[in-house]
Amino acid sequence: MSPQTTSKERLRLWLRMLRVTRQVEAELREKLRVQFDSTLPRFDVLAALYRHVEGLKMNELSRQLMVSNGNVTGIVSRLVEDGYIDRIAIEGDRRATRVCLTERGRAAFAEMAEAHEAWVSELFDGVTEEDAHHMGELLHRLPAEPGAAR
Repeated sequence: MSPQTTSKERLRLWLRMLRVTRQVEAELREKLRVQFDSTLPRFDVLAALYRHVEGLKMNELSRQLMVSNGNVTGIVSRLVEDGYIDRIAIEGDRRATRVCLTERGRAAFAEMAEAHEAWVSELFDGVTEEDAHHMGELLHRLPAEPGAAR
C-alpha cells in the first residue's frame, strides 16, 4: 500500500471511530438521563470516586477526568446536594478539599454502573468477545497521550 493510500485508510478509520463513539455516547447519555435522571459527566465523577474509596482532592479528580477544576466544581456541588458525595477538609490546607462517595452515592453508582455495562454490551451486541479483544489490542497501538510517540 502506498503512503497516500495508508493515510486515506487511517483517515477513514478515524472518521468511523468518531462516528461510532458519538453514537454510543449519545445513546448512553440518553439512557442515563431517562433511567437515572443523570448526566454522563455526573456518572464519570461518581466512577472516579468509586475507584478511590479514600476520595480524591478536587485537583486530582479534575486531572483524572481530564477537565478543568471549574467543570468539576459544579458537578460535585450538585452531587453533594443530592447526598452522593461528601466534602472533607484537608488538615493543614484550608484551600483544598477531598471528596468521596457517601454510602448513598456508592449504592447509586453501583446501580448505574451495572446498567451502563449492560447498555454497552447491548450496543456492541454484534461484536464477539474475540473481536472485542482483538479490536482492543489494535487500539492499544495508538498513542494514549496527545502527541505521544508509539
